Amino acid sequence: MSTPDHARLFAALDATWPAAEFRRLGPWTLRRGDGGGKRVSAATAEGAVTGDDIDRAESAMRDMGQAPLFMIRRGDTALDGLLAERGYAVVDPVHVFLAPVATVAAAAPDPMACFTVETPLAIMRDMWAAGGIGPERLAVMARAQGPRTCLFARTHDRPAGVGFVAIHEDIAMLHALEVPEAFRRRGAARNILGRAAQWAQDHDAAWFSAVTTSENLPAQRLFSGLGLRSVDNYHYRTKQSG
Repeated sequence: MSTPDHARLFAALDATWPAAEFRRLGPWTLRRGDGGGKRVSAATAEGAVTGDDIDRAESAMRDMGQAPLFMIRRGDTALDGLLAERGYAVVDPVHVFLAPVATVAAAAPDPMACFTVETPLAIMRDMWAAGGIGPERLAVMARAQGPRTCLFARTHDRPAGVGFVAIHEDIAMLHALEVPEAFRRRGAARNILGRAAQWAQDHDAAWFSAVTTSENLPAQRLFSGLGLRSVDNYHYRTKQSG
């Protein structure tokens, strides 16, 4: 069971939280997000990039109705510098966490504390919407082609949190974790991760992954406490309006 490398992790990220459309343009992979957020709207470089390549990517993204946005991954130092020279600012540095699925599945809660749900219930949609995860991101979940499920946590018989997990090859990735303020630090998020990993293990995944921004220290502590470790990172570059 070899540890997933950089390429496998980012392939799983694309497959489990997919853009509405992927396009190749020279050294670029372009993504059409349809309002689904940065991850499904950013361009990534698959090779060396010139200034002219950046011009073409900017034009293509505008043609898709999107502001130019670039994801900078490990090894993209030269591209990062070129974009900085053009006035692109760093946005949302992100850590990628990883652990053997069995490690996280050891935290699986009592079956009544968190359920897997194939199609989100209305209360789940409302909870996601309250956290800024609206119809466009629900559409991202629906596009995932591999095994997938939604998670619905309850605490004292009250709705306490939601999440989404999907599998690509042998990697399960958690997305859209949302716990209302009233239920934070009460075990709902831990229950969601544990149940998600248990489900992933039952569907033959070997690894469990999740991502969070560098600013989200509670999520980082949660992931670390369940045995996940930060193994990769990325950030975005965009031009700030105004």
